[in-house]
Amino acid sequence: MTESNWRRRELAFLIVYAVAFYAFVIRRSLQLSHDYYTKLYGLRPGWIANRLNDASDAQWRNFRGNLQILTVVFGIFTLVANVLRTYCCLRAKGMAYVWLLISLAYLSYLHGACIIFILTIASANFLLVKIFGRTKYFSYLLWTFNLSFLVCNRVYGGYQFSSFGQHWAFLDNFRGTFRWHICFNFVVLRMISYGYDYHWMDQNNRFDQEKHIQRCSTCISGKICYMSLQERSVQNDKFSFAVYLCYLVYAPLYIAGPIISFNAFASQLDTPQKNYSSKQVVWYGFRWILSLFLMELMTHFFYYNAFAISGVWKQLTPMDNFIIGYGVLNFMWLKFFLLWRYFRFWSLISGIEAPENMPRCLNNCYNLETFWKNWHASYNKWLVRYMYIPLGGAQRKLLNVWVVFTFVAIWHDLEWKLLSWAWLTCLFFIPEILVKSAANTFKVQSVFGEFLLRELNAVAGAVTITCLMVANLVGFVIGPSGINWLISGFLRKEGLPTVGGMLISFYIGTKLMFHISDSQQKRLKKSTM
Repeated sequence: MTESNWRRRELAFLIVYAVAFYAFVIRRSLQLSHDYYTKLYGLRPGWIANRLNDASDAQWRNFRGNLQILTVVFGIFTLVANVLRTYCCLRAKGMAYVWLLISLAYLSYLHGACIIFILTIASANFLLVKIFGRTKYFSYLLWTFNLSFLVCNRVYGGYQFSSFGQHWAFLDNFRGTFRWHICFNFVVLRMISYGYDYHWMDQNNRFDQEKHIQRCSTCISGKICYMSLQERSVQNDKFSFAVYLCYLVYAPLYIAGPIISFNAFASQLDTPQKNYSSKQVVWYGFRWILSLFLMELMTHFFYYNAFAISGVWKQLTPMDNFIIGYGVLNFMWLKFFLLWRYFRFWSLISGIEAPENMPRCLNNCYNLETFWKNWHASYNKWLVRYMYIPLGGAQRKLLNVWVVFTFVAIWHDLEWKLLSWAWLTCLFFIPEILVKSAANTFKVQSVFGEFLLRELNAVAGAVTITCLMVANLVGFVIGPSGINWLISGFLRKEGLPTVGGMLISFYIGTKLMFHISDSQQKRLKKSTM
């Protein structure tokens, strides 16, 4: 039997197994939702088939409940901005003032008088950058300043005006509708980006433009990719206070991102993005509507998140817990996919292309590195540019992952379960780094060697996916206190068959991902020929 015939038969088997796997998961999920719905929190009357809707996730509930007004508001914002750009022939400076006024009005509604805190901290950061931005110890000052406010904002709950004197206490009655210090986490990332891009402004040797163009399919086609926008320094006049403040509070990306570097933002403020045509932007929006309908189906028929927050998962068998845990991760992925793509869509209409945050499906990632490059991808790009590389990059990879993931946990919130998630992820990351390093030095010289290496990679993929599930469930569902329960539940006699079935399923899923990757590489080769 030839290798191609074997691959085709293997692919057929993998697809049949995947169909059977998801049929079982869907059937069991429907049964669990039906049997336990009276014990679950956060279920509300729905609009599909007279079923209840899982509205237990506060973030999704708030977004879905305000979707109509958000759409009207952003529609007006983008219409006003684009009309002024077109008819007044505005460039970077003019558009900065337009979006700054629009965004400040938006923030005034969101945060009320607390906008004073945002503008005060942002102004102090601007002065720090301008005064110390060209000094050799600038990085330490920038990080100390921003980390201090990141922590203090959380510790003091966004501060009370009364703590600065009773004559300011009346302002505590006008704190808006949205806690400012939650959104300020994204502002901190933008302030650091502005500082470093200003610090590196004259260091043209950091990025080889010609070499990049030769390798980048987007740049070869005559367009400009995000990497080029990010790495090319903008002119000194773009680092003005107006452009800086506009970047920090730019309305379409303010609440949730995606995160965009200052260089990329300022250059597109001057010249709007051309990578997406009007037709492609419309299609992007239509696909988002289809994804929203998929989420509505999920929350009406599968109450995964309600199981997680209600604690009912403790009453379930190991198999059912696996199904709920797997469902929760898919719910989280789809939730963030919709949130980030919604705001990115409005940014595209406004002429600013931000990185795609979820470029790959959760179920098509079989190692930690691929997963983190494709989950909140714009944050990953930010971490690599402003944290990982300045810390020494790949030369200190084993140390850097601990620093980076600890920062990621603190950036999200000051909670032990998030630190547990970060450190568990690092523990799982280290073996992958060591195995990859060893594999790169090992050259396969036979067909059997290739087959063996592929099988070992599939086994490693199954173990990695299991570790990812454990880390994310600890970080976002059960917390550190649930680790002992999780281990005892799955490693006792009743749970071992579930562990075995889970590893086999993830092994087969990883093999299917290999076939998808092979197909994508073949199409890429044909397109470049």
